[in-house]
Amino acid sequence: MRHYFKTESRRESRVYILRLPLESNQSIKLLQITDTHLFEPEDGSLLGVTTLESFQAVVGAVVDAKLDFSAILSTGDISQDHSDASYQRFADGIAPLKKPCFWLPGNHDHKPGMQSVMPSEQIVATSHLLLGEQWQVILLDSQVAGVPHGRLSEQQLALLDEKLTQHSDRYSLVLLHHHPLLVGSAWLDQHTLQDANEFWGVIGKHSNVRGVLCGHVHQDFDVLHQGVRVIATPSTCVQFKPNSADFALDNQSPGWRTLELTPTGELNVEVGRLEGESFKPDFTSGGY
Repeated sequence: MRHYFKTESRRESRVYILRLPLESNQSIKLLQITDTHLFEPEDGSLLGVTTLESFQAVVGAVVDAKLDFSAILSTGDISQDHSDASYQRFADGIAPLKKPCFWLPGNHDHKPGMQSVMPSEQIVATSHLLLGEQWQVILLDSQVAGVPHGRLSEQQLALLDEKLTQHSDRYSLVLLHHHPLLVGSAWLDQHTLQDANEFWGVIGKHSNVRGVLCGHVHQDFDVLHQGVRVIATPSTCVQFKPNSADFALDNQSPGWRTLELTPTGELNVEVGRLEGESFKPDFTSGGY
């Protein structure tokens, strides 16, 4: 997908500049797909849902709906079993969307496995993306190997501060896997971003952050914090029931999110879900 973006080397890191055929007064539209939890076997299942089938159904629904977007954002937990094959299934699965995909790791991911499909004509691993003339996306790695909660290293916090300073004239969307605010489910909130105060301390130094986008919680979440939209998105497989003290599954269908980034700094979002009841989980499951 080389016709979608170019790269530049800055301070030993690659900056991706998305080439968009847009006028300066047009919005940028993005698609978020998150928490696919894919396996090496085709029939690999999570809590009763065959994750490859639900992922393919989500991609198919997006294609059928003829949604307008210029890039895909994938916010972690791409794999469930750490296998190289699971990442190849993701790469194959998004091919029908025909747009570049920018991804980051979640707590279930295996970074060497993610690298096994690189370089890719469609999947891009980067920490910084310039969108058009008015926006930037900063992708952070909140993974702590071997545990479900997240943290941001000093280097990640410095990266965030650097890009917000360097491009203070751009509206900013910050991506990470772990939720930086409590969502009201005690069992999930044990596994939040543990250094959220430090994260919000960096955000608070700047006035150009419009949204923080994450995965991890397998549900729709959208609140305003410190003047910033904090948004989590349904998984392409199982959904977690909101506001549950103990582990609980929801009967909502797998989903995705579309985002519109306007030239005046507004962030408009919408959740889409599969129709029907084809991917109901095993509600007797006590955890995963």
